[in-house]
Amino acid sequence: MALIATNHLLFIIEFAILIHIGVLLLLNFVDLNLNLAFFVALIASAGLTLIFGFDAACLLLPMLNHHEFTHPYGPLAILFVVTAWACIPMFKDDKLKINNIKMLLIIMTIGITIFGAIVHRDFLIMWILGLLIGVFIISKLFKHSSSKLLSARNVILIIGALIAVFGLMELLAQVLNMPIISPLSRIDRMNTNQFASLQLVIDNTNLYGHNPNATYWGNSSLGSSDGYISLPLTFITYFGLPFPLFYGILVTKKDVIDYFLPGIFGIGFDFGYIILALLIIWILIVMIIGFKTLTKYRLQRERGNRKFRGREALLVGSLSAFIAQTILGLFVITRTINGSALVTYIFLSAMVIAHVVTTKR
Repeated sequence: MALIATNHLLFIIEFAILIHIGVLLLLNFVDLNLNLAFFVALIASAGLTLIFGFDAACLLLPMLNHHEFTHPYGPLAILFVVTAWACIPMFKDDKLKINNIKMLLIIMTIGITIFGAIVHRDFLIMWILGLLIGVFIISKLFKHSSSKLLSARNVILIIGALIAVFGLMELLAQVLNMPIISPLSRIDRMNTNQFASLQLVIDNTNLYGHNPNATYWGNSSLGSSDGYISLPLTFITYFGLPFPLFYGILVTKKDVIDYFLPGIFGIGFDFGYIILALLIIWILIVMIIGFKTLTKYRLQRERGNRKFRGREALLVGSLSAFIAQTILGLFVITRTINGSALVTYIFLSAMVIAHVVTTKR
């Protein structure tokens, strides 16, 4: 087997293997105690809040170009913010005063919510979903403490806040004449593009790829791994890899699949039903490993072992982000797990799987 990948799928697989090995080694090389995990999560959360705020400003100011940082960095925001929140009950158990820290976390959580929602409506769904998953996991891990975060009242408040933010964005879109931030405009665009794209994908997907004639480039298509799902194109051009890029056509013409269809259709179309099934199996494996490892960490902590508390908090954040990105990417919009977002998705998978190995010090 050649070491250099010969198509997009093999490149993704090779990249994923390297990332998983690298993260596993890093996570077991660093002595990840609770203080370090919280410090890294807090600094990263603050940085992402500033990045999202800058991107929101770029969107609202006509002289600046926005970058949609929410696609690659949105799941990372869930990772770090939920990790920081997962540390709070452990600090409470240590009888530490954390009111100021909690207030800072609340401010950053609100900031990311507002800035991310302005940049991209889909991010808001993933963000709220990730926070809810994180709160649920934290509540299950710390039943003995005062962290009863997941109550009916809090869930209703979160859902109400989500509706309010969408309503505010629609109001601003109408007042400022900026359809780019309008949730209703986004829904209209999806209705316009989704049904025709679904028909195209369903009629032309097979076990190993798709009907070449269904693509925009006809006979030039490979019938599989054409690049509808890929790592960032800059990765491919930088290394000079011989993958089909169709001289830039793919970047714009794949939008109906990348942007308006759920990932199960985009992945199925480009790689076939077999690869889609294998991906779903892998996702289930990652989630099972994550929850079983959390159970192990909880038991160790309740027995008085403080060694794994930092890893436990980090795993809560990683698992929450991975599940939220999976749900949005597979069932709402492919772009959430494509391109630069695919790099993040692979990284989150590695952040969960890396916990299967624990070195003795």
